[in-house]
Amino acid sequence: MNPIIQLLKAQNIADEQIAAIFKELTENPLMAMATIGNLGIPPEQLQPVMMQVMANPQLIKDAVEELGLDMSAVEKAKQQLDSSS
Repeated sequence: MNPIIQLLKAQNIADEQIAAIFKELTENPLMAMATIGNLGIPPEQLQPVMMQVMANPQLIKDAVEELGLDMSAVEKAKQQLDSSS
């Protein structure tokens, strides 16, 4: 299982909320980070997963595919991030 999804499930985050978070990640990554921050996940658990994502952004794509979400939205979000850098 994807480490991001695994962390969220370990924190008893509902499947529907997990899917909503990844949908938000594809549409507005900055807002999604705020949403994740508001879930109350202890920083010592969240930080290692975020470091994994930063080192391997493919994890987000893998999680989106695992959840059956729209990959074209992920590509659009990536382009938005690339253009704002």
